[in-house]
Amino acid sequence: MKLKDIYKFFIKEGIEADPRGINIVEMDLSKRKTEYNGLSDQKKENYDIESLTNPYYDSRVLFGDQNADIKTVMAGIDIETQEILLAKQLINLGTKIDLIIAHHPEGYAYSTFYGVLGMQADILNKQGVPINITEKIVSERMKEVQRSVLPQNNERVFDAAKLLNIPLMTAHTVADNHVAIFLQNVIDALRPLYLKEIIELLNKYPEYQHASKIAHTPLILNGSDYSRCGKVFVDMTGGTEGPVESFEKLSAAGVGTIVVMHLSSKALKEAEKHRINIILAGHISSDNLGLNLLFDKLEKNFGELKLIECSGFRRFRR
Repeated sequence: MKLKDIYKFFIKEGIEADPRGINIVEMDLSKRKTEYNGLSDQKKENYDIESLTNPYYDSRVLFGDQNADIKTVMAGIDIETQEILLAKQLINLGTKIDLIIAHHPEGYAYSTFYGVLGMQADILNKQGVPINITEKIVSERMKEVQRSVLPQNNERVFDAAKLLNIPLMTAHTVADNHVAIFLQNVIDALRPLYLKEIIELLNKYPEYQHASKIAHTPLILNGSDYSRCGKVFVDMTGGTEGPVESFEKLSAAGVGTIVVMHLSSKALKEAEKHRINIILAGHISSDNLGLNLLFDKLEKNFGELKLIECSGFRRFRR
């Protein structure tokens, strides 16, 4: 398969798995096109044209010939300069590597990933929080994340890949959409009464089984084994952790339990304040599940890839 085939397929599948629904994604893309068409020719020169068809700023080809043939991929959760150097060393030792796929964004995909947070407004709205409220609290969170990104030296990994001539792409929200919708669907089908049932469900999947072996087991952060779940919300996509103000609104909307990848101490205190049960599924394990679901689809359509695991990624085929 070609690099462009992988990229386009990831974006297509990311859209189909988007918890907002395809109609909302199409509305978002249409709004961007209207904005672009209204710009002067000078401003159009610097516009991110790719964002007119790819709604996920954090999932991009950072370096490489789009027509390159891809047979062997080195995939990792975090790809930084040391992983690029590792790939080069493996190549020097005779291992063929056609492409590196990073889950977490780097380079331009990191500089702009705060834009993905906008999807959280519609995700929260689907849980029953009014859209006028979600848009305002998410907008403030986007500005906060943008401010944290601006001072960073974001091109180091891109520069390393370019200097060593190794194609590099990122697959962040396209994978996170998959784990969010997958777990939401299986939990909805289970209709758990108690929190322990969700923990038991997670531990049936190899990604969480592997994590448990290295002391990263899913756990209950707020609540107990026999706390009743109520309405369960799987919150695992949209760039990064959402606004802490959302817990009050979700509680008022009737959400009883939230299943997350990770949660800050500040957010946990807010969840406790509003009596929302919290299950921490696990960060890297959930990232692995999302990537594996995406790779399963890719291989079903294009044939099996040779995958080299690194930086916390473990391939489990279904």
